[in-house]
Amino acid sequence: MKIIYKDGTVAECPQELELEVIRHSAAHIMAQAISRLYPHADFGYGPATEKGFYYDVDLGDTKLTDEDLVKIENEMRKIVKENLPIKPYILPREEAIKHMEERNAKYKVEHIGDLAEDAEISFFKQGDYVDMCIGPHLCYTKALKAFKITQQSGAYWKNDKNNKMLTRINGVAFRTQDELEEYLKLLEEAERRDHRKIGKEMGLFMLCDEGPGFPFFLPKGMQLKNALIDYWREIHAKNDYVEVSTPLIMNRKLWETSGHWDHYKDNMYSTIIDEEDFCIKPMNCPGGVMVYRSQLHSYRDLPLRIGELGIVHRHEMKGALHGLFRVRCFTQDDAHIFMRRDQITEEIMGVVHLINQVYDKFGFKYFVELSTRPEDSMGSDEDWEAATEGLKNALEKLGLPYILNEGDGAFYGPKIDFHLEDSLGRTWQCGTIQLDFQMPINFELEYVDENNEKQRPIMIHRVCYGSIERFIGILTEHFAGKFPTWLAPLQVKVLTLPGVDESFANEVYAALRDNRVRCELDNRNEKIGYKIREARQVDRVPYMVIIGAKEVETQTVSVRDLKTDQTVSMTLNEFVAKLGSEIANRE
Repeated sequence: MKIIYKDGTVAECPQELELEVIRHSAAHIMAQAISRLYPHADFGYGPATEKGFYYDVDLGDTKLTDEDLVKIENEMRKIVKENLPIKPYILPREEAIKHMEERNAKYKVEHIGDLAEDAEISFFKQGDYVDMCIGPHLCYTKALKAFKITQQSGAYWKNDKNNKMLTRINGVAFRTQDELEEYLKLLEEAERRDHRKIGKEMGLFMLCDEGPGFPFFLPKGMQLKNALIDYWREIHAKNDYVEVSTPLIMNRKLWETSGHWDHYKDNMYSTIIDEEDFCIKPMNCPGGVMVYRSQLHSYRDLPLRIGELGIVHRHEMKGALHGLFRVRCFTQDDAHIFMRRDQITEEIMGVVHLINQVYDKFGFKYFVELSTRPEDSMGSDEDWEAATEGLKNALEKLGLPYILNEGDGAFYGPKIDFHLEDSLGRTWQCGTIQLDFQMPINFELEYVDENNEKQRPIMIHRVCYGSIERFIGILTEHFAGKFPTWLAPLQVKVLTLPGVDESFANEVYAALRDNRVRCELDNRNEKIGYKIREARQVDRVPYMVIIGAKEVETQTVSVRDLKTDQTVSMTLNEFVAKLGSEIANRE
């Protein structure tokens, strides 16, 4: 595949750059199509993304429909067929500004103003369309083989809520039509697994206009949530964590001391109590610090591992809210570890082992990312360097490969992020380990060493699930609602055939309940096929127990397994024992 650089050089495209060039060129072709259909359109940014491309466009008062997106895609196909050459050129700064002003491209003019004075300003032209860009690009529009516009949404110019809301038009592009069709099938499967759809069908949770971003968990959703929490508590107890609960609201002074008021206040909710500013906590860490500070500690007490399933609130823009994936209120499975400097590597390794054990339980593969100091941060260069080295040493000692993500750490310290891969190959950032030298300084935390001298502890912030609500959303789509038996909100459904003596069915139901199995009895006067379909397709229950005349006569149960769709006959005691083992071992 040939590509053209901003200086006019034509060369063979490096393989690792192919998709980015294809998608970036697709964004330009889409912009040209939009400009033909909507001559008043003014264009912001139009980058390639990991899966496709988008362009942010100011369309004035024009609101696009799904039919309009189809028209834009069809116009793109015309441009591709025209096989327009894509040609670069470079202009001096003042000429570049005048060039964009003549084209009424006010967002491009503003963008030039953001560039360094000595920046080289390059453009790419195809037919009558010109875009400011550094390239590289395809050499001709016909080289774009496989693409599709997928959706539209809103996006603030420069991602700043104080700026105008633009229309963001998204698309996908691939090397071949086969690759595109494979991806579209994946999108269809993702839509089928949408946790919002499955959650509604299974009665797990609900979202309503009265509480945007504040999910309501229904009885079955609470069964699922509590199963996750029970597992969390069990595995943390085995790893010598203690559990605490800290207040939902604390005064502004605490958040000023922690640094959140200066670095995070735009995402915090606040109120006034007794004429004093208070904040609803967006994070649990200052509460954990207060617990540590409540008593004196010796070096023998460390490491001290303090866990908390804390409800936190963070202000998210309404347009960013999405089911359980992006909410304003969630339960964070936090833990804060206070330790000596010589314990850093060992403690980080311990956390990695714990997180690995949790993800392995759900069948997740993952990769690790190490994020370093951001521009908006606090603390000395020496502390940041020591903290970053501490994380690197632990990863290298574990032999765990990692991707370096420069400048994306927390404002108080570098971090290790765990990105899960689900059954559709999508990745989700969930677990994190953050090393913090700053908060112990801010709160003047201390412990007494072996020489009876006061020392400053080091702090680890870490989560496994991240947000329990978001993790439930991920699990729902990962398993398509067909949760492992130990996790399933409803583990067994007892189904009776019409006209059968129900006394044995009641006995089966009672025995399951006595053994703490989450189950329901469906004795409605409906055909058994209808009941089975509902249990399998709507409730997605792992086991159905079918009771008919034969089962009543032989005092056995016919058990249908959702995973295999096979039915096996056994005694009630055998089924209870099998089920008990599967649940207890969290198979």
